[in-house]
Amino acid sequence: MKTIYAFLAFLLFQTALYAQITVVIDPGHGGNDPGHCGSHADHATEKEINLKVANYLGGYIEKYLQNVKVIYTRTGDTYPTLDERVDLANSSRADYFISIHCNGNHNANVHGTETHVHSLSLSKSAQFATNIETEFTSRAGRKSRGVKDERDLQHSLQVLKYTNMTSVLVECGFITNSSEAAYLNSTYGQEIIASAIFRAFRTTIESQNPTIAFRKTDNTAPVLTASTNTTTTDTKTEAGANQFKIQIASSKSAISTDDYYFKKTGLSVERKELNTSSAYKYVYYAGSFNSKDEAEEALNTLKSKGFNDALIVTS
Repeated sequence: MKTIYAFLAFLLFQTALYAQITVVIDPGHGGNDPGHCGSHADHATEKEINLKVANYLGGYIEKYLQNVKVIYTRTGDTYPTLDERVDLANSSRADYFISIHCNGNHNANVHGTETHVHSLSLSKSAQFATNIETEFTSRAGRKSRGVKDERDLQHSLQVLKYTNMTSVLVECGFITNSSEAAYLNSTYGQEIIASAIFRAFRTTIESQNPTIAFRKTDNTAPVLTASTNTTTTDTKTEAGANQFKIQIASSKSAISTDDYYFKKTGLSVERKELNTSSAYKYVYYAGSFNSKDEAEEALNTLKSKGFNDALIVTS
């Protein structure tokens, strides 16, 4: 009997190691279909942002997860038809389908994220969508407009209606809103959005496929987050007084301080490389202040501009 139990345990272990799921990532639009266009001539079109976010998302999945096969509906500036996108997902026998989009509205004040499912009665899709919107608000600091289905749109979305798997369509924000457009055009914003979707995807597949081991044991570092809890050691200036700065972000790879996202601060932004084994090797500081009162005033201004996780540090 012990031998039988041991064999069953071995089989379960093997299943956990080698069972695999497939996810299809669909960057919306492409080719002759640009999708929504922002109000600024120097901003990227929706199709370009969709592809960048999709590539970040797929990269995170491949780097941090195992037993997940990633398929893209497009990897360049091409336009697969909606039928082709659905056929690819179904013929691949995919388990999950994620369509990446940006929103638009004639009212430039409208902003926020949305995640769509065909019907809220599809419990797995609805839970995945809820997880995405939760990550957008709790970790990425975005405004969520909620989970929506065909009743909200008053029409169905083909890539959600006809795909035979857990499917969501993510609206990453409104590129017709100047502030949100700048965020979505920034490398920082694109990585934050992709990271939020990644974490929601990981939470979803772990809860819906409990017998499969998804996390790589040799590479479990978190991906980019809007949280800026990096510890900074206080030091003194030559004059013996504290100099105050505002830490606004951290990242794995270096992001230009001329990025759209950082330009929103209205302050000079400094990037510093840390001597650390953490995945977050770079931190970003906005401004330099001689008093804490000045720094606190600037901090309040930055938070009103969307830098909700900014904090004051000394240097």
